[in-house]
Amino acid sequence: MTSPKKDKNAWAWVPSLYFTEGLPYVVIITVSVIMYKRLGISNADIGLYTSWLYLPWVIKPLWSPFVDIKSTKRKWFLAMQFLIALTFLGVGITLPTHHFFVLSIALFWIAAFASATNDIASDGYYLISLSEKKQSFFLGVRSTFYRLAMITGQGLIVVLAGFLEESYGDNQKAWSYTMTITAMFMLVLTIFNFFTTPKIEHPTEEKDKNTLRFIDVFITFFKKKNIAFALAFILVYRLGESQLVKMASPFLLDTPEAGGLALSTTKVGAIYGTFGIIALTIGGILGGIVISMHGLKKWMLPMILALNLPNILYAVLAFLQPSSVVLATIVVVIEQFGYGFGFAAYLMFLIYIAEGVSKTAHYAIATGFMALGMMLPGMLSGFIQEQLGYTGFFIWVAIASIPVIILARFIKYPDTYGKKDKNEE
Repeated sequence: MTSPKKDKNAWAWVPSLYFTEGLPYVVIITVSVIMYKRLGISNADIGLYTSWLYLPWVIKPLWSPFVDIKSTKRKWFLAMQFLIALTFLGVGITLPTHHFFVLSIALFWIAAFASATNDIASDGYYLISLSEKKQSFFLGVRSTFYRLAMITGQGLIVVLAGFLEESYGDNQKAWSYTMTITAMFMLVLTIFNFFTTPKIEHPTEEKDKNTLRFIDVFITFFKKKNIAFALAFILVYRLGESQLVKMASPFLLDTPEAGGLALSTTKVGAIYGTFGIIALTIGGILGGIVISMHGLKKWMLPMILALNLPNILYAVLAFLQPSSVVLATIVVVIEQFGYGFGFAAYLMFLIYIAEGVSKTAHYAIATGFMALGMMLPGMLSGFIQEQLGYTGFFIWVAIASIPVIILARFIKYPDTYGKKDKNEE
């Protein structure tokens, strides 16, 4: 029977909590690259130092049991969100200085570890605050708002910085103001989460009943049945997408001579920030709804295909190199819809893998493998693109979907996992 405290005010806090989870990530991983490029940092330094910022998300399982044992998930994510706001403010303050690169990278490192810890606590809170059926129902909502945060960073924040660059004629001042505004926005989100998230936990509840010794958390995870196939599946689910996401924007921005479409920064931001958001929202919410209606088994393969097949359309764009922005917009819309729809199955499978004792820590371990599956292929994506050209690269990205299709036949989970009961409202 569902606890009367579970599922309380979910529509009030799930969207905001996952938007607040996604925003720091995209600022640290993606926006920082654009910022340093506009501030004159070399591509070699940008690639080296910003790639290392991904590391906390890969190794976060190492301290996830501590989050599971000490205090409450709510206190953890509120503290981490406040710390992230402070570090973003620090970046804004240091950018006009002569040593801005070293200082801002150090602050981004702090923000990265805080953001990874915020992910652990937020995901754990989601798992203990919602019943299984509500978890599946809100899967599309959380995925959508996380992705909306990504697009806000890639779109609106970058557009704001571009506007300020043109207004001031000083890139350091423009990005300083942009990061300061981002910090204030992060603080507002933290305050909102403080008032909307219900107090579900007691500080000693998990420690007394549901936690294991630190090392046992890892032992019990890797002893799960068929875990080898499950981890391989997690690593390759986004093998194509992990490379596409690194090269899609450069392709849209690059010159025709380099194989790109030569779209302006403003146009790229507008495509992702308007039509992309609408498509993503529809796809993400629809994905959560159909899983809650029919269960994960029925939709796993269709969702894998929905996430991967649209990638071939980028190869068509690269081959044709159309001058019309309409065709590029259509491809982005289809890809964003497919991503939102297909990612729902991925998240539901991660929730299934985390089932059992210490589910917060086990979910963090699973998402650590998810991050590794994004990090390693993404690091090679630029080299592969340079060797194959954009058309060949996007064909390779489409081919990279084959391993997950094969592995989908071998992973095991209940056919009706995530399905809503017929007698449940």
